[in-house]
Amino acid sequence: MKLLALSLLAVGLSVGQTPQLTNARSETRAVSGDAQRYMEEFVAHETGPLWFGYAVESNQADHNSCCWENNMSCGCRLEGGTGGVYIQKSSEPVQLEGSRTLFVLFRVQDHAIGRIRPFSANCPLDAGGLRFVWLTGVSTQASVQFLSGHVKPDLQHDRDSALVAIAMHSGDAADQALEHFADPSNGEQIQEKALFWLASARGERGFRTVQRVAQHDPSDRIREKAMFDLSVSKQPAAIDALIESAKRDSSARVREQALFWLAQKAGAKAAGEIKNSIDNDPDTEVKKKAVFALQELGGEGVPLLIEVARTNRNGEVRKQAMFWLGQSHDPRALAFFQEVLAR
Repeated sequence: MKLLALSLLAVGLSVGQTPQLTNARSETRAVSGDAQRYMEEFVAHETGPLWFGYAVESNQADHNSCCWENNMSCGCRLEGGTGGVYIQKSSEPVQLEGSRTLFVLFRVQDHAIGRIRPFSANCPLDAGGLRFVWLTGVSTQASVQFLSGHVKPDLQHDRDSALVAIAMHSGDAADQALEHFADPSNGEQIQEKALFWLASARGERGFRTVQRVAQHDPSDRIREKAMFDLSVSKQPAAIDALIESAKRDSSARVREQALFWLAQKAGAKAAGEIKNSIDNDPDTEVKKKAVFALQELGGEGVPLLIEVARTNRNGEVRKQAMFWLGQSHDPRALAFFQEVLAR
């Protein structure tokens, strides 16, 4: 028989600060003093299995970290099973705007954390009948420090989940932690993940860090990965950063990736820079990647492909342009082929 938890776990907490729980043997503990040390000692003394968690402020109100079923948000099972769980909440008002509350949950077993999961405040949770300890008084700083202790090369699942959770926190502590993990000294796996979350979730400050890496990191592989990160950034200057790398990076692979993601991100706005790479880049493979980027522009790229097929001095590049014109099924491409065959 399921154990139904109270929708509010402690008197005095407002709606939205505590999870909507079912199947939980729940308790609340107020944390005072050093919250990071408290959580470390809590984990060290517990055999579990159990879940514990807390609420912090999120950096965005539109995060939607939950489970989905049949295209509807219906909640998450923390323990096994498939699909979601819907919890009826008839007494609570419907929220027209997203909450800036983030729940960070940890599964403890045998004195160690086995899973880390961040959730949006509007996500109902089924704890599978386990103990669920809710902590109050955990600051954003303490949360980031505690999560950072689980970003280690040998803990891939914990590492990735911890970085996601850090990226969803508000404030400078989260920025500083991700900037630290984006340093090459942490190894490329951690650096790559940190750079992605800096670009996708940390606004202008995160973009500037990724931009510096894209321009100056000594690893060709990291700079190549940074091209995708720039493409997911919402900052307008990300397009200029991609153009800069497409023009000047010493690695042909980086220039190729910059052109590809420039086409995905900027569309027709990128056409001039892509055409410039076709005309002027010294590497034939980069030129061919730029031709591919033109076809990614759709119909707007067809006239430029025709121009390349007509006038480019590199036979491999002209051949590539002809190939992608053939794939376009565009009437202008057909007319061009008829013109060529009639000569």
